[in-house]
Amino acid sequence: MAGDSCAGTPNAVPSNAHGADAAERSNRPEPAGDPVGLFYTWWRRDPLPALPHLPALTTEATDDERLIADLMRVEVAAVRERIWQGQRPWLARMAGEPAGYGWVAEREAAIGELGLTFPLPPGNLYLWDFMTLPPWRGHGIYPALLQAILKHERQAERFWIGHDLPNVASGRGITKAGFQVIGVVSRLSSGVLTFMPSGSGPRAEAAAALLNLPLDGHLAQRAT
Repeated sequence: MAGDSCAGTPNAVPSNAHGADAAERSNRPEPAGDPVGLFYTWWRRDPLPALPHLPALTTEATDDERLIADLMRVEVAAVRERIWQGQRPWLARMAGEPAGYGWVAEREAAIGELGLTFPLPPGNLYLWDFMTLPPWRGHGIYPALLQAILKHERQAERFWIGHDLPNVASGRGITKAGFQVIGVVSRLSSGVLTFMPSGSGPRAEAAAALLNLPLDGHLAQRAT
């Protein structure tokens, strides 16, 4: 109580005890923060689930800069800048009509929402900025396009992809294509980002190393 005092009693707290408690608290791991996104991977020789056959669907890595710019509603210069940075646009068509697109990064990747930029080692590709055009949503185009990339980008051994936490629909398409969720990117109260693995093993470690994020100690201990 506020009016009580322990001064002069046998059970008095030493004058340096509060400072010691503060020092101990400062050395404790910070509790897991707020989840902001899920991260997935697919490695060569992982299984590819069977998807419904879409006879009207075609997919390809495209060099049609104008078409991609129109679909993205950006200037052609923005598309050319991405290509110059080592990225490739992929296009899905249904009966010849553009139905969706996505990007494959080979040298460097960025997650602008999180302020993350990281190099991609040889044999690693980062898939990002996918969009299924509104008339074609619900037809399974997104997982089909992802699988087409996995099959045709034969130079890569590891593929990475993620989405922000509220985007449940994106997560469904990613897992349908065969990707495994491997962890959650979280933001601590200090603003620091950490990677919380959903399981133990080399994939979680590889993801944290790729993103250059520390493994969250609490979940990492539970995962081992």
